[in-house]
Amino acid sequence: MRELTYYVAVSIDGYIAGPGGEFDRFLVDGDHAAAIWAKYPGTAPTALADAAGLSVDGSPFDTVLMGWNTYAVGLPELPSPYRHLRQIVLTRGHDAPAGADDVEFTDRNPVEVVRELKAEDGKGIWLCGGGALASTLREEIDRLALKRNPVDFGAGIPLFASSDYAPTAFRATAVTPFESGVVLAEYVRA
Repeated sequence: MRELTYYVAVSIDGYIAGPGGEFDRFLVDGDHAAAIWAKYPGTAPTALADAAGLSVDGSPFDTVLMGWNTYAVGLPELPSPYRHLRQIVLTRGHDAPAGADDVEFTDRNPVEVVRELKAEDGKGIWLCGGGALASTLREEIDRLALKRNPVDFGAGIPLFASSDYAPTAFRATAVTPFESGVVLAEYVRA
């Protein structure tokens, strides 16, 4: 069965974006960049990977899930941000913009969508954001891959947006610190 991995950058105080939705304080350069790309290739928008000369081959994922706000960050320039993956946007009330012909938009129950995806053949499923969607899918998340950045937002979009849940235990499988201050912390559901 396929697994759902919540792979995301997060501040040391638990936010995936700042109060205004900004994420430009996360480090993209440093000794962590190549090492993390080697482990998780294909997790950058296709155009950015191409521009940087990074191959998207060998990704552990063949499907990316995102909420509307995460998807909309690239609009209007990137209506199909991850062309090398199956792209699914879970949204209520938003239609596909021009140029997004290869992106699936659905207002279906995210849990049902993920369970159907898990039953299909293929590689892993990447939950790329955001916090509200992660809260909805909390019980379906099999793995966490958190790129903890040495920045404190103080407020913003939390890793999981809802506090109305039963605690879920995860077991650390790897914790890799880098000189840049970024720590790649990987967990599997206990």
